[in-house]
Amino acid sequence: MRTLGRTIEISEAANSITKTTCRQRPRSRFARPVADCFEAERFVPKSIAGCNRIVNNVSWGASGLVSFGAQNAVAIFCPKSAQILTTLPGHRAAVNCTHWLPSNKFAFKAKHFDRHYLLSGDAGGTIILWELSVVGNKWRHVLQLPQSHKKGVTCITAFMVSQSDAIFGTSSSDGTVCVWDAMLPTTSGGECKLTCLETLIIGSRPMVTLSLAQLPGNTGLIALAMGGLDNKIYLYCGERTGKFVRACEVKGHTDWIRSLDFSLPILSGECDSILLVSSSQDKGIRIWKLTLRGSLADTEDTHKRGEISLASYIEGPVFVAGSFSYQISLESLLIGHEDWVYSVQWQPPSVVAEEEIGFYQPQSILSASMDKTMMIWQPERKTGIWMNVVTVGELSHCALGFYGGHWSPDAHSILAHGFGGAFHMWKNIGVSSDNWQPQRVPSGHFAAVTDIGWGRCGDYILSVSHDQTTRIFAPWHNQDPQSNGDSWHEIARPQVHGHDINCAAIVQGKGNHRFVSGAEEKVARVFEAPLSFLKTLHHTTSEQSSFPEDVQADVQVLGANMSALGLSQKPIYVNATREVQDHPGNDGLDTLESVPDAVPVALTEPPIEDQLAWHTLWPESHKLYGHGNELFSLCCDHEGKLVASSCKAQSATVAEIWLWQVGSWKAVGRLQSHSLTVTQMEFSHDDNLLLAVSRDRQFSVFKINRGGMDEIDYNLVERREAHKRIIWACSWNPFGHEFATGSRDKTVKIWGVEKTSSVKHLLTLPPFNSSVNALSWVGLGQQRDHGLLAAGMETGLLQIWSLHVERGNGTGSLSTPSVTAAPIIRLDPFMCHVSAVNRLAWKNHENNEKCTSLQLASCGADNSVRTRDETLGAYGNKDRFYRPENLLGQKCSRDPPECFGHLIVLHDSNLNDNFAKSNSEVDSLRFQALDFKSCFG
Repeated sequence: MRTLGRTIEISEAANSITKTTCRQRPRSRFARPVADCFEAERFVPKSIAGCNRIVNNVSWGASGLVSFGAQNAVAIFCPKSAQILTTLPGHRAAVNCTHWLPSNKFAFKAKHFDRHYLLSGDAGGTIILWELSVVGNKWRHVLQLPQSHKKGVTCITAFMVSQSDAIFGTSSSDGTVCVWDAMLPTTSGGECKLTCLETLIIGSRPMVTLSLAQLPGNTGLIALAMGGLDNKIYLYCGERTGKFVRACEVKGHTDWIRSLDFSLPILSGECDSILLVSSSQDKGIRIWKLTLRGSLADTEDTHKRGEISLASYIEGPVFVAGSFSYQISLESLLIGHEDWVYSVQWQPPSVVAEEEIGFYQPQSILSASMDKTMMIWQPERKTGIWMNVVTVGELSHCALGFYGGHWSPDAHSILAHGFGGAFHMWKNIGVSSDNWQPQRVPSGHFAAVTDIGWGRCGDYILSVSHDQTTRIFAPWHNQDPQSNGDSWHEIARPQVHGHDINCAAIVQGKGNHRFVSGAEEKVARVFEAPLSFLKTLHHTTSEQSSFPEDVQADVQVLGANMSALGLSQKPIYVNATREVQDHPGNDGLDTLESVPDAVPVALTEPPIEDQLAWHTLWPESHKLYGHGNELFSLCCDHEGKLVASSCKAQSATVAEIWLWQVGSWKAVGRLQSHSLTVTQMEFSHDDNLLLAVSRDRQFSVFKINRGGMDEIDYNLVERREAHKRIIWACSWNPFGHEFATGSRDKTVKIWGVEKTSSVKHLLTLPPFNSSVNALSWVGLGQQRDHGLLAAGMETGLLQIWSLHVERGNGTGSLSTPSVTAAPIIRLDPFMCHVSAVNRLAWKNHENNEKCTSLQLASCGADNSVRTRDETLGAYGNKDRFYRPENLLGQKCSRDPPECFGHLIVLHDSNLNDNFAKSNSEVDSLRFQALDFKSCFG
């Protein structure tokens, strides 16, 4: 069964930015004087995310960039810098597969291409085509393919006919395979013509791997090989106009087929045969040779159609495609892996001569397996027997196997993505002989990131995730001095746990670096930085002196070892390292629960995955028992003396907040106020008040009284039902006793504590377009009480508002303040998360009045951690701000001095009310271009 001839034409005009006109309205209480606005210049995000744990998720293109799915987003990273360049929003389900046009196989044709294209498919059956313009590195959403699959896309493969013509196939778990013909634009702004050549209904066993090639002999016929949840390879043949028919079934494997890849002809002048490599869960790799036997007219004298000799069947099945006959035979069987082989790929062809179009297809295959290794296979020169010539891999328990392997376009590097959502890359640095060495790659969480926090001095970010890990990211200042800006890398993985981690709190104040984490268990765990991390952090910050004075220089713990069950991490002492080396192993007793010993060392360059997963653990110093359910929220005061914790709850007795004394880690208080889970807590700037918000739609403010001998007394100031739905977020004013709450009812409210005895409602911001999940308030000037409030939504979008607190008598929090608010920045979707924002955190500065930039960190359900740098200009420089109607399409009366990149900066006080009224309308606007120069007139 098949469907033919669906054609879709998409022009760039159809994807242009929607233009809306903002009419001016009278000035409102959300307005602010012009002189009080701040200038935001370059707000460049840095993304950190792990790879979705799916087989066909990664693609290395001829552009030299690598694409992969990171939850609902398509992430692009540069192997040279080991940094994620951008994330592409648009999918509403997890991205299953990506494929470049042209891919690394056709890199020899793409040296002078000025545009590259990328296909991405998700678990909902949606397929999107993206365009990358080499000039300026600008991305554009070209089109979304018609919904041809009802379930998740499992594989995308393509064959480049020419620079502007590509044939690609898609498979889905709904049992269908579609073949498409794409006429790509030849000029900027041209049309993209897409035709569905065929829709093949396979049956109840879906295909998980596809490969396309032109049949040998310059016949113009297309071969489509597919494999899936049985042990057969199905070969379909068709013309460029469609009409694909099943040619034959190739049998040989004994388990499910996992990967297929056609080679190009060995030499461009010899087109009588091509090779097909296949891998399976039977741990074997097979190489098949597909040969042109001749036209039916040439072979009619010796073989009538349907009367093929027995010897031909022994050599392999013979099939007819068009007016030609072909034979496919087994060329070689490769045995070497000890587990399922998930991926096989031919080495990309190379150009024979620079001035010629000819190419050479190397006889070299890369395979990746769940046995934690990748192998390169080549035939011996004398015997022609295929042998394993290179083996790379993380031969330890932490790698957990590879889902796929990929060649770089020049075949000098190989890349694998593994079960743990991590990348592994090796580069051949040998001159006369092969010497494959591991290289740096981006790393990140592969499940929802639930909480983040800045280090005490703001020199790193700590994040926790449902992938059961705690990770530390930091900018490596002394790496690549020629690069613009610092490159962020994961420098430590303090906790590798056995439960999903929900929350964390970094202990402030003096002393060693410490944090408390809470997971899907009733115990909070305290971790303390080992000596190896302190030295590594010293290298990242390029400090010439020794450790800061408030860091203990006599730390005796070098690192930590993981226990067999993966819950507790035992310390490795400095004096005990030699003893471990003198007695390796377990006296011959090797059990399944034994794990290798860690070797913690000070890192002088960003670590690779093997080092992170095992050698950068922190020792666990304390366990905090008391809660009756799984931990949900943690926070620490600014002096580093108290930690507050809460757990999931459905009753008042379980929903109580526990206070823990830092150092002794004794429980010093149990605060009761709420009846359901306390979702977030935060101490005020002077640590005298503790704010808590809950699923019961109420907030509570507690007065914390600190007496002598570390005595703690507390009382409830006020509890109030503040919102109509769950309250997810709260944040204090860094300069006073005002705080903000954000709720699922799509509102943000500002409150003030009067004389530490009552709470007054001060302001409600205009309704947002979705649930407000995260808030963070940062101060800019204590004398004038300015601040910025960042708000993160359930849709992944971010907004930044300017808040100004005015007090009549200037006596601080003792008077009733008034608050004015104005929207400053609305980040476009390319800079935001693609799923719900879980937490926001501004980097703390000792003196924000003198600082020239601020950093905002965010984490979300899209598995990513993002940081943004905002440069602040002088007050009142209104020539650098533009009216929102100018940004959204109307002609600007003056030429902008520079493009703001991804920013939408709103300033005019007369338009603030209009911004408030049209908040939902503007939120729905999705920009499809990364460059906003086109927005200015």
